[in-house]
Amino acid sequence: MIIAVDVGNTNIVIGFFNGDKLVNECRLSTAVDDSADEYAIKLNSIFEIFKIKVDDIEGSVLSCVVPPLNRTISKALMLITGKTPIVVGPGVKTGLNIKIKNPAELGAGMVVGAVASTAKYPCPQILFDLGTATTASVIDKNGCFLGCAILCGVKTGLNALASSTAQLPQIEIAAPENVIGTNTVDSMRSGIVLGTAAMLDGMIKRFEAELGEKATVIVTGGLGGVIAKNCENDVIVDRHLLIDGLRMIYEKNKK
Repeated sequence: MIIAVDVGNTNIVIGFFNGDKLVNECRLSTAVDDSADEYAIKLNSIFEIFKIKVDDIEGSVLSCVVPPLNRTISKALMLITGKTPIVVGPGVKTGLNIKIKNPAELGAGMVVGAVASTAKYPCPQILFDLGTATTASVIDKNGCFLGCAILCGVKTGLNALASSTAQLPQIEIAAPENVIGTNTVDSMRSGIVLGTAAMLDGMIKRFEAELGEKATVIVTGGLGGVIAKNCENDVIVDRHLLIDGLRMIYEKNKK
């Protein structure tokens, strides 16, 4: 069994794999100020909840977009498993051909997502990851990572809207019945959910115009399903994409 850990700005997703099968998954809130010991205690509790024995763990793999936590969570994994984790970054084999001007700038999460999507779905591709930021990765017909767009995340936008205005509340993110809202909550839902879906549709159109061909569109991230079902384009929702990508990278590097 291996542990795959995807550290995002808001949440940490932890997956346990037996071979290529995801057997357990859980989420923690990202806490930048927590120590390695505190994260080790949290990991130990997860082992107890899922009734997983430490001796059954072959190794671990980590992707982190929060630089202060890279070493912290690596140390926590080492404390629990007794094995050094594979950390996605320079020197780690991914098999991904990155064609941006400075490949070192590409975030670990986007690398991991592209590794998984190119292994699972036909190219060319447009991959949206709806997290704290919404990222859109474009991959050509040969599986090469061409570039990306970075947009405001759904919850990030909602939080800014609610905190910066006197009369707009925090709301549940769900699609309204109509695009034309007749009350405050439905009007906000129309803008947040349907507006984001329309933005994705617009970006897909522009990306495909530059590619010169139709692309497979994949959506992942915590709010991917809510937004994707309101898109006019055909979209594949894969909520486990990044965890799958971590498993694949582990397999490429475990020797």
